[in-house]
Amino acid sequence: MSQVPRSPVSTPEWRAWLVWSVGVAAYVLAITNRTSLGAVGVEAADRFQADASTLALFAVVQLAVYGGMQIPIGVLLDRYGSRPIMTIGMLLMAAGQLTMALSPSVGIAIFARILLGAGDAAIFPAVLRLVATWFPAQRGPIMVQFTGIVGQAGQLIALVPLAALLHATTWTITFGSIAGLGVLFAILVALIIRNHPPERNADVTVNTDTGVIRVVTSAIDTGVGIRAAWAHPGTRLAFWSHFTSPFAGTAFILLWGMPFLTAAQGLDTAHAAGIISVYVIAGMVLGPVIGDLSRRLPNYRSMALVLPAVGVQMLAWVVVIALPGPAPLWLLYILAVALATGGPASMIAFDHARTHNPSHRLSTATGVTNAGGFIAALIAIFLIGLALDLQGAGTPATYSLDAFRVAFLMPIPLWALGVVFILIERKRTRIRIGLDPDPRR
Repeated sequence: MSQVPRSPVSTPEWRAWLVWSVGVAAYVLAITNRTSLGAVGVEAADRFQADASTLALFAVVQLAVYGGMQIPIGVLLDRYGSRPIMTIGMLLMAAGQLTMALSPSVGIAIFARILLGAGDAAIFPAVLRLVATWFPAQRGPIMVQFTGIVGQAGQLIALVPLAALLHATTWTITFGSIAGLGVLFAILVALIIRNHPPERNADVTVNTDTGVIRVVTSAIDTGVGIRAAWAHPGTRLAFWSHFTSPFAGTAFILLWGMPFLTAAQGLDTAHAAGIISVYVIAGMVLGPVIGDLSRRLPNYRSMALVLPAVGVQMLAWVVVIALPGPAPLWLLYILAVALATGGPASMIAFDHARTHNPSHRLSTATGVTNAGGFIAALIAIFLIGLALDLQGAGTPATYSLDAFRVAFLMPIPLWALGVVFILIERKRTRIRIGLDPDPRR
């Protein structure tokens, strides 16, 4: 077996940036695919004659497949590297959108979202692997943050150009066009991306200061590893932090935001798109700020950042739905900014996972943490749809502000549950690492 070179990175800088640029562009398209249904939720309900529970099922199935594929994707990345997995992921998303474009029924449309979720699951982990193998280890953290921030631009593409294209053309042309972009990016990924620089013969990351070389792995350990990760209160704190912080914004942007703003609040599409755009842009701006504060306040992340972000979201959410009539436009913009704090705050969960787990268990702890946000989002999306249906307001023709007021009460118990467990596991974590005394001793 040939030896992995132990010299610092000698790859030309432009080549690393080219590989990353194509990878992050593919991630932008993946985000566009992921949020495409949220931008046209009302039109989707009309096309498929779907009630609110069925419409929610589209998003629930997509997210469930995305989350369920994370472990298999990790295993495949370790075996084959980023290039083939990303190529297949782009083709799966293209197939999903083409199926959505031609779908005559709800059942086929749900199958399309399954393909979409499976393809989407491959992209972000593969891009993070490219960051680790093509850039020096010291640059990894900032490149990961940069990748996440740039990728969120895909939500804006789904929100404005996609919706405009649908209103100007047809459903088939709109989703067929996205499918065509998926094929194009699959070709670009296959032609340009390489698993690792040519002077190396394995996926490794290099610390150019020390010369230390580490093999890059993506797989999540099973069995003992998952049990050991969950046994540490720091991992459970990470799980509940990720469970509690982002799910309302995810439910809003992925499905229910547009119907609420247009059908319930009475806004036109342009104003609704503007509010959701503010949500996306605010998240991109707040990410580096909250990330830096997390670095500066390592022992107070939950109390100073996570719980305040949750509190701001709850307050804005309750005020909007408690008003007797439609909310003023400025208040809806405040709601968008408040919900935008959830995404950056949820990233703190991964700091907890990294801090409280040894390196050989980090992928496992990260996977457990990541599951929290998906579980909460699935529950919230489905319960909102179910609540609309139970009130007889499950279609665009019957959507009403009063029905959405009741349906939007569903996230409140999830926030309350998450806050309680964050406080419990934070206390246990501080005792575990010696910051607080153990009252049982």
